[in-house]
Amino acid sequence: MKKKKTLISILILVLLIMSFTVACSSNEKNQVDTQELPEFTLEELAEYDGKEGKPAYIAVDGIIYDVTDVREWKDGQHNGFEAGKDLTEAIKNQSPHGVSKLKNIKAVGKLVD
Repeated sequence: MKKKKTLISILILVLLIMSFTVACSSNEKNQVDTQELPEFTLEELAEYDGKEGKPAYIAVDGIIYDVTDVREWKDGQHNGFEAGKDLTEAIKNQSPHGVSKLKNIKAVGKLVD
């Protein structure tokens, strides 16, 4: 009986560790499959500034996100930042929420040189 309880305890511990590992690895970075996404240069990205009815796109870590319908990005601006740009440094170093909010935003492209 004691062996059975020990085995069950070990099994539960292993399952908890595995669950924690999976949860942590999926939260480390906003994982997006970029293989099928179109490529944009910085110059092309600049066209998507959210002004005059144009879509608003931002780039973070090489991924381009569509923030057009995000209330906080009305007219392509949010807390002094403008759409149509690579905002990696700003999002990671100045934004209070970092990249966490991007997990709910649709990726529409990838940034290339």
